[in-house]
Amino acid sequence: MKKTLFALIAAGAYMANAQAQSSVTLYGILDEGVMFLSNAGGASGGRKITLDSTNGISSSRWGLKGIEDLGGGLQAIFTLEPGVNLNSGAFAQGGTPFGRQAFVGLNSNRFGSLTLGRQYDMVFYFAQPVTALGSQAGSTAFMHPGDLDNAGNSVRVNNSIRYMSPNYGGLTFGGEYSVGGVAGNVTANSGYSIGAAYANGPLVLGAAFEYFKDPTGSASSGFFTDTVGGSSQLAYSLNSGYASATSYQVGIVGAGYTLGPVTVTTSYSNIQYGNITHGFDGATARFNNIDVAIRYMYSPFLFFSAGYDYLKGAGVTKADGTSVGNQHFNQFSLLADYLLSKRTDVYLEGTYQRASGTSSLGTAAVADIGNLGDSSNRNQALIRAALRVRF
Repeated sequence: MKKTLFALIAAGAYMANAQAQSSVTLYGILDEGVMFLSNAGGASGGRKITLDSTNGISSSRWGLKGIEDLGGGLQAIFTLEPGVNLNSGAFAQGGTPFGRQAFVGLNSNRFGSLTLGRQYDMVFYFAQPVTALGSQAGSTAFMHPGDLDNAGNSVRVNNSIRYMSPNYGGLTFGGEYSVGGVAGNVTANSGYSIGAAYANGPLVLGAAFEYFKDPTGSASSGFFTDTVGGSSQLAYSLNSGYASATSYQVGIVGAGYTLGPVTVTTSYSNIQYGNITHGFDGATARFNNIDVAIRYMYSPFLFFSAGYDYLKGAGVTKADGTSVGNQHFNQFSLLADYLLSKRTDVYLEGTYQRASGTSSLGTAAVADIGNLGDSSNRNQALIRAALRVRF
């Protein structure tokens, strides 16, 4: 009897210890708002008012995050995270069930982490925090026009192997490779991104580079068609004329500085659609984007942000000698956010964008806030009032 009792006590102690060394966490964010968009729906469109839960500061989602201690400073980790459209109950990210993140891997406190699955790129981790969107807690309203550099995290990376370093005195870095999975051509649909950041007191620096081959491959295999629905970032006149490009690359750098209640950031990115076919004879389309933003913490519960963004598309000469794509975008954004509690806040934001020049299709350039769709003319405005709850 004593031996049995001792065995049960020992087993109970072991189970309690094992449970303490591993955990699974359910988490999420619900961000629902009323959104007004002027001049929506293309040439025949007009004003549009919707309930929206996918274009806010956080974009609604829930997830499961797990960690298991394997000993010696090594841990097994995983994350499963779908986006959610609260108004229809459907999955976001083109209907992909775990469209935001789905990965498993190992983490070492000493050597960093190695994970495999569907993941964010290095632009998200290292450059986005020093853009107007990332640094100001802004949403689609602060996104670069068309999100051409993916600083708004419109696209995730399928079939990816990612390494993230530990923090070395404020320096962090990482790299990611996406396996194309095409028989007989190991580089088709493949891509990579690298990035680094440095934080020292009030100063933050970040940079990333990304390159993908065959970005418009078939649904779920190309970088721009990485969802079940195969939805693409090249849907509108800003860049849809370059959909036949066989390469895509982004270089982005940024910096931020905090002085008391004020944080100022600025970033620059260069975007290229390379070797465009279908009437372009292998030409390259280039965009340059620069932004600057300021955030003021009025109190621990209330902050205000303002941002300005300028996007310039260089003209591209087609095979017939005509030129398209010489276009300019000026965008101004404002945000006010008030915390009702540690988990709940309300916010109001607005954006005005003005386009000029010639689109990638050779037509007059039209506004396109956050890749929400072509305006019916060169101007577009967005206003969003929302409630956000974290759990």
